[in-house]
Formats: sequence, C-alpha cells, structure tokens
Amino acid sequence: MTSTNHFDQPVREFLTYLQVEAGLASATLSAYASDLAAMVQGLLDRGVAVPGDVDPRHLAEHVQFLHRDRGLQPSSIARHLSTMRMFFRYLEGSGMVEANPTAPLSTPTRWKRLPGVLTPKQMRSLLEAADETSGRLWRRDRAMLELMYAAGLRASEVAGLQLDGYDERIAVLRVMGKGSKERLVPVGEPARNAVAAYLETLRPDLARFEDGRDQGHLLLSNTGRPLERVAVWQIVRRLAARAGIEQAHPHMLRHSFATHMLVGGADLRVVQELLGHEDIGTTQIYTHVDHSRLREVVKSHHPRP
Repeated sequence: MTSTNHFDQPVREFLTYLQVEAGLASATLSAYASDLAAMVQGLLDRGVAVPGDVDPRHLAEHVQFLHRDRGLQPSSIARHLSTMRMFFRYLEGSGMVEANPTAPLSTPTRWKRLPGVLTPKQMRSLLEAADETSGRLWRRDRAMLELMYAAGLRASEVAGLQLDGYDERIAVLRVMGKGSKERLVPVGEPARNAVAAYLETLRPDLARFEDGRDQGHLLLSNTGRPLERVAVWQIVRRLAARAGIEQAHPHMLRHSFATHMLVGGADLRVVQELLGHEDIGTTQIYTHVDHSRLREVVKSHHPRP
C-alpha cells in the first residue's frame, strides 16, 4: 500500500461541490462518500495514491472486486460506477486529471429490454405537432407534452397535476407519483412558456363552469373536467401520428427524458429522484443506450433546458 494518500482533498472538494452547488440531500452525499471511500481504498491497495495515476484498468479491477468479493448486484455496481464517473468528471473539469479514466467503462445491466426512446429530433417533432393546426385545444396539448418530457411524468401523473401544484415563479411541479409519494420536479423554459400560454389563453375558458367540475386540476378536458389518463394516451398517439412516429405511447416521453438526461451527463441518482424511483436499479436500465448516436445532439443535460 502506498503511504501517501492524495485523494482526501479532491474527495472533500467534490463532496462540498455537490452539497453547495448541486444542493444534494445529506443521504445522497453520504452515499457518494461511502462509494468514494471504497474506491479510494481499493486504489490504495493497488498502490495508486494519486488521482492522475488512475487508469481504466484500476477502476475495472475495483468493479470486479465489488462484484466478485463483495457480491454486489448490477444495480449497486451501477451506482458505484455513477459515483466514480461524476468524481472523475469533476476532477477533469477542475484540471486535476488530464483525462477521465471512467470513460471506457461499461455499466452492468439487468438485461431488461430497453424502453422505447425517441431521439431528440423525434421528440422535437412530437412537441411541435401540437400547433394551431392540430385542434382548438392545441395549447393544452402542447403544455401537456412539454411537461411530460421536461419532468419525466407518467400519464397518470400529468393527468393528476393540480393547478396549485405548479409554481410559476420558479417553474417547479409538485407531482403525486406511485404509492401517493410526492416529489418536486423543476421544468425548463419551453415547458414554462407552454404552460403560461395555456393558462393565459385556454384554461380560463375550459374552467368557465361554476360547479367545481375542474377539481383544481391543471389540465382540463373540453368539458372542463380533469383530463383523464386515457385521454393522455389518445393525445400522444394522435400527435405522434402527425409527427410520423409509429407505435408511440405516453411512457416514451418519460423514457426519453431519462435517457437524454443521462446521455447528456446527468447523474444517475439525480435522475432517480426526478423520476421518483425507489430503486436505483430501475433507473439504471436507461444507461444502456447508444451513447455515440445521442451524444452528438444532446448539448447539455436536456435538449430543452
């Protein structure tokens, strides 16, 4: 074992960055710290005590140790890999290492079938299919699609959005997910603009009835009642057909949100929180994508920031 450890300071700086700049919760920071402690110990045991001396072989050996000696499942190993990628991406961006040694490493999967994912170009076509030529309710439909893609919402979640659950000032949604678990999800400028246009021009007319039929929901049907889940399916399929996309369904927008975020460099744990997944292994299936194809068009964590 090498006597001098040059990892302690970079690890502390990285964790401080996550706490101050990314605002991650203490439980998430503890998980990062635990994963990094295991990685550093493994590197020290291999005689590597300087971040700049780490190469992919060292990290691959650590991953093998996690699987072979500690018996971790693929979902847990994926979490460790996510931590290592974030850490070395930070070091590379800070000039502490010349290259990211995690780049060649592949992520283990559960061998689940990859969900249907739209390319960013297809996604834009779908969103733009909701225009003034697509029907009287096009602003509602556009707001619905933008929210689903911006926040990774399920059909039931977008249908269940409450008017008072959307904070226009900071563009944050309060989403009620599976098991009545609530989460807060920020949305980008395109979704914010689409919702603002809908609230200003269309929703007042849909909510004109005074019998309380809207039940405080954000998205309403032509009769002023809450938009139903089956209607979400119908709208997505109709607009997808207009965009020339076959066999589309609402969950494709959720899949595309997660995939585009991860390919753009977002952390696996952050995407897990945004999607409302309890098990990070569920989120991990989105890492098994054609990175070379999507990276060319994903300019940041999300094509519509």
